Amino acid sequence: MVESEAQGRLPGVAPVSVVDIGSNSVRLVVYEGHSRSPTILFNEKVLCGLGKGIALTGKMDEDSVARALGALHRFKALSDQARSATMYVLATAAAREASNGPDFIHKAETILQRKVRVLSGEEEALFSALGIVSGFFNADGIAGDLGGGSLELIDIKGKQIGQGITLPLGGLRLSEYAGGSISKAHSFARKHVKTAKLLAKGEGRTFYAVGGTWRNIAKLHMEIRKYPLHMMQGYEVPLDEMLRFLELVEQAKDSKEPAFQSVSKHRRALLPFGAVAMREVLTAMKPSVVSFSAQGVREGYLYSLLSEAERASDPLLSAAAELAILRARSPEHARELADWTGRMMPFFGITETEEESRYRQAACLLADISWRAHPDYRGLQALNIIAHTSFVGITHAGRAFIALANYYRFEGLSDDSATGPLATIATPQLIERAKLLGGLLRVVYLFSASMPGVVRNLTFQRSANPDIDLEFVVPPEYHDFAGERIEGRLQQLAKLTNRRLTFKFQQPEEEGSFSAMSDA
Repeated sequence: MVESEAQGRLPGVAPVSVVDIGSNSVRLVVYEGHSRSPTILFNEKVLCGLGKGIALTGKMDEDSVARALGALHRFKALSDQARSATMYVLATAAAREASNGPDFIHKAETILQRKVRVLSGEEEALFSALGIVSGFFNADGIAGDLGGGSLELIDIKGKQIGQGITLPLGGLRLSEYAGGSISKAHSFARKHVKTAKLLAKGEGRTFYAVGGTWRNIAKLHMEIRKYPLHMMQGYEVPLDEMLRFLELVEQAKDSKEPAFQSVSKHRRALLPFGAVAMREVLTAMKPSVVSFSAQGVREGYLYSLLSEAERASDPLLSAAAELAILRARSPEHARELADWTGRMMPFFGITETEEESRYRQAACLLADISWRAHPDYRGLQALNIIAHTSFVGITHAGRAFIALANYYRFEGLSDDSATGPLATIATPQLIERAKLLGGLLRVVYLFSASMPGVVRNLTFQRSANPDIDLEFVVPPEYHDFAGERIEGRLQQLAKLTNRRLTFKFQQPEEEGSFSAMSDA
């Protein structure tokens, strides 16, 4: 591989391409590399409608086939231009079910010069489930992947995956079977959903919605709700609210409302039938919440190819560490902060869950990514980058926490117009934690100059003085760091936490006890 001069890319990483031949769209995605949390380098789709007409004729439409083959010529050229070291080609329902599917696959392999893997329904469900496993923290529920030709359902609990099933309820197919009738679509979908016995085990859990039509339903919900964060991954809607909204979508096929115009015309025609399929599944399953996923078969397939150790790594922390390498002054310093803040939290009465710990560590890894911005805009740039970067393995509330913590670290521990939108997404507890983390970072950054080696030697300790709650203890060799700014930041933290804090230089004879504290 010839290395680019670009420093915004991870060094020594070769791009990898996935071509996804679906029943509705044919897509090329080029990823920066094959990693635990791959970043998209290039992404293009063509809505070919290969599944159109299969329900009635048993064949893929010839015009659709011609469009798809034309797109594959372009995708091969784009993949080569992107310097992809590897290309994987996956095909789903239309190609496996149509009588002219084998001929189409042969032509596709000739164009792409790659073997096309035609997935069975069970394989499609499996890779969709792995996409959920790779993109959600401790997933627990049932994943549904709605394509143009089929709907795959599969149970997921942590890394345990059940036996997947496939139903003939893809948006294109359902529309054709029903002849455009919503009532007929419901009858047809209900009949097939009744055979999905696994849905009975989903009550009170999460339904993970995968697929372009369902993502557009989520996009529409965001538009109508005026949701402040247009981030599909992990967008959640409670069951009752989702059922009411799906009924609205079914009835709004020709809606002129601006929110509906935000969805492409081609996708808009399938939204009512995607809504029908989801309503029937949710009614049978009775989950507590619907969570939408930007990850599916493609990401699940790549995840399946990783080593066991790579699959076990945390996608959020992996992505945050990579961004620190690309943008921070010192990734080592960022890792020091992640460790140090974890040791300081108990002094402020904080006991973290595993998920809260992950968010705090990610916030520390990302704490210096905006240093090149003008000083007046570093907080705002950090907030925007974190809020809008395509992280996985994180809830929207968690994303808001990480973004807000880094805004507070630069701009101070109060809210303003920049924090308002994200504050509506985070819980009150996460906002309080974000301010605490921001306050701690505001103190220790004054010692580190954003370089490693100092922060790990600092600590809080409980004071023997009844008038003081905590002492911020600093080794004597750092005496020259003393100054008014440090005292001011410490008192900001004191006001925030309602604790009496003071600054204390460790005496030489205290060295042994300090060492024991900092290792605690």
